[in-house]
Amino acid sequence: MSKLEQFYFDAKGNRWFQYFTVFCRIALALGFIPSGIVKVTGERFTALPSEHPLGHYFDALFQTGYYYTFIGIGQLLTAALLLIPRTALLGALLYFPTILNICVLAYATRFEGTRITTMMLLGSIYLLCWDYDRVKYILPFKRSNAAAYPAKKKIVSNRFPFLFFGGVILTIASVIIINIFIFDIRPGNSLEECTNGCKGSNYAKSTCGFCDCIYNKGRPLDSCLKEYKQAKEREMDSLKTAVNK
Repeated sequence: MSKLEQFYFDAKGNRWFQYFTVFCRIALALGFIPSGIVKVTGERFTALPSEHPLGHYFDALFQTGYYYTFIGIGQLLTAALLLIPRTALLGALLYFPTILNICVLAYATRFEGTRITTMMLLGSIYLLCWDYDRVKYILPFKRSNAAAYPAKKKIVSNRFPFLFFGGVILTIASVIIINIFIFDIRPGNSLEECTNGCKGSNYAKSTCGFCDCIYNKGRPLDSCLKEYKQAKEREMDSLKTAVNK
């Protein structure tokens, strides 16, 4: 048995790891239940304006009829499976591709919710790792001949895993910090929120121009970003010229 598998089996018998696993299942399920109910009841999913890149996507999704409802049913089913211990693994397997798609979509549209979707994705990966003893049989990796961990996880340790939870806190902090600096500009959730970035900015003109491009002109995100970068470069050149004088 490898050291990694030994650590895994020790973690499965630790009370605090089991508590954290239950917390992840409940938290992830709660993340899908409200959005699933909204879709099943036929309501618009978000208050984002139609001009927003993600808002435009949700508007198009809303117009797909029963496909929109189907997605909502899938989210509610996935949440229910996560909350039932016997079906939690199936719920985790369904949850992962769904939240991965949502996370990539959030980053692609520079949505403000990239932080929470990233944490949900990491939580989903943790749940898959938690059931590694069953998931490993479908993975294309070499496995040891060690006996599988018993289906009934007995508590063999109450020791608090400071190193693991320290890593969790560090990961959360890293996600928050990285998301602050990963994009030099975001469309925000509204025109007002977007234009707040103009105040006190060295590149106020280009920033406000980006917001106008998104919300007033309704142009695609890529086009607005290209225009923003060009305008920002002109402003930078102007500032350099003024400093040199």
